[in-house]
Amino acid sequence: MASSDTWIKEYNEAARIADDINGMISERISLPASGPETQRHASAIRRKITILGTRLDGLQSLLSRPTGKPLTDKEMNRRKDMVANLRSKANQMASAFNMSNFANRESLLGPETKQDAMSRTVGLDNSGLVGLQRQIMKGNKMRVLRSWKRQ
Repeated sequence: MASSDTWIKEYNEAARIADDINGMISERISLPASGPETQRHASAIRRKITILGTRLDGLQSLLSRPTGKPLTDKEMNRRKDMVANLRSKANQMASAFNMSNFANRESLLGPETKQDAMSRTVGLDNSGLVGLQRQIMKGNKMRVLRSWKRQ
């Protein structure tokens, strides 16, 4: 029974960490767009997500090699579902954090359709393609720098 209590305690601790991460992600709205405080906060979120992943791996490991009183199949499946659900929640939080932390291509470079790109390259040889690429990269660099200045 002691190993069962240990598993439950470990699971509850992992669930508490997941709740902490969720709260920290919500707090990011009140922080400035950049700066040392924002960077520390982001690092703390990343650290907690890593800790949560380690805890979930440990819980999964405990389930794969049970010690003490054997669990019923029903209880084993319930615990596997609990870990899977918490892992899914952790993956969603990590994904949401990454999406809010890193700008996507369109916001940095502006919308560009495949058709636009294709029409710009029609009739260009290798030298022309390299020149176009340099021109695009120079323009994108300036756009990114202006974006950073605004932030």
